[in-house]
Amino acid sequence: MAFPWFASRDSRAARGDWTACRPLTSRRGILPTVAPAPALTVTLSYILREDPELADALPPSQRARAADECVAATRSVKRGRWQPEDDAAGWVGPGGIGLLVLEGLLVRRVGVDDRFGAELLGEGDLLRPWQGEDGGATLSRTSGWRVLEATRLAVLDGAVAASIAAYPQLTGRLVARALERSRSLAINMAIIHQSRVNARLLMLLWHLADRWGRVRSDGVVLPLHLTHSVLADLVAARRPTVTSALSELARQELITPRERGWLLHGEPPGELLQIQPIHVATGD
Repeated sequence: MAFPWFASRDSRAARGDWTACRPLTSRRGILPTVAPAPALTVTLSYILREDPELADALPPSQRARAADECVAATRSVKRGRWQPEDDAAGWVGPGGIGLLVLEGLLVRRVGVDDRFGAELLGEGDLLRPWQGEDGGATLSRTSGWRVLEATRLAVLDGAVAASIAAYPQLTGRLVARALERSRSLAINMAIIHQSRVNARLLMLLWHLADRWGRVRSDGVVLPLHLTHSVLADLVAARRPTVTSALSELARQELITPRERGWLLHGEPPGELLQIQPIHVATGD
């Protein structure tokens, strides 16, 4: 099932959107081409134009020049299982920063002793999926990635890192995003300590709405199509229990299932407000 809020690359091209096509050169010269893996498509991206929140870290007088100079190869990954440990480190190289999600939705699943947790990642997140996967951990664990919606990643390799280094504010903003990701995980850990699964689910949906939700007159729309299995990993529960809990929340008119996500009613749970303030974007 496709996500409506991520327009396809072909549709952007039809609209004449600048992000649909990429020139092969930048002010720093011709960019190297990279042979694509079977499930991947390689293009180029002016990352500050596609990620304006990142560009906002710069003074207005520097943004146009920085936008022209910060050009990265991108990798488009199809929906389904993804094994980035096999080749992602090679894309970035030893002097690179990582992979910046330009669009899409992914889940990282980690298991210890047949118990699993998961992390939902999307636009703006910085990834280093090979890091910590060398098998040297004390606890035996498994991990895996699944692309829930076709994802496009900017490869912040050594050349891009050198371009970004000319603008220290960009480095600071990327570090801030890494910290935000760790804090979001801490919030999720607090959520799963709730004793009742329906409370965990309601808090999780509001937590996700803080990032992806849109306010309407009848509630907050959360346009994420997450399977019950993914939700079960996110709230540390079993899938049948999640299915029952979602039905109970709908019966209580706290949520309304939609074809692509949920409509959240009322206010965020009081317990969640003690963990984090909720700021949901307005929109249609």
